[in-house]
Amino acid sequence: MMARVLTSLAGAARAIGHFLRFPTPVPAVRTFSASQSLHRVAGPVWNLGRLNHVAIAVPDLEKATGFYKNILGAQVSEVVPLPEHGVSVVFVNLGNTKMELLHPLGNDSPIAGFLQKNKAGGMHHICIEVDNINAVMMDLKKMKIRILSEEVKIGAHGKPVIFLHPKDCGGVLIELEQA
Repeated sequence: MMARVLTSLAGAARAIGHFLRFPTPVPAVRTFSASQSLHRVAGPVWNLGRLNHVAIAVPDLEKATGFYKNILGAQVSEVVPLPEHGVSVVFVNLGNTKMELLHPLGNDSPIAGFLQKNKAGGMHHICIEVDNINAVMMDLKKMKIRILSEEVKIGAHGKPVIFLHPKDCGGVLIELEQA
């Protein structure tokens, strides 16, 4: 069951990449919308990679960690406080990808606001790897895709990341991480 869910998420990540008009290594011709004709685009200077993780906001980090560890048998990390991001994180290793269990840390936590609107928690964002985060940021700005920060930041894995506005991404908050 979990494998089917993860396969679906990987497919969703590829679909979102097309939705965002990300250059992909396979097609030479891409459409920007169903109403526009085909446009030939110069070769990309960056590529969209694999699904890195799915982040789940949880109101009770201990309970959520216990579920994945004791009920589903997943490998989970210790709680990792990330005060610079306003979260505590538990990483759940799923073999072919990861999940991040996110819990608010501090008064300015973006997860606290999410949990106020979603009391039981839920999917917060997906993270997709890219091979050139700086080129991605420049290209997406040119395409008028809103980025939630002015600069690339260091994410929970110690790598450069950016977050894309969900209103520009089919309602999904997308984190792009340097591979």
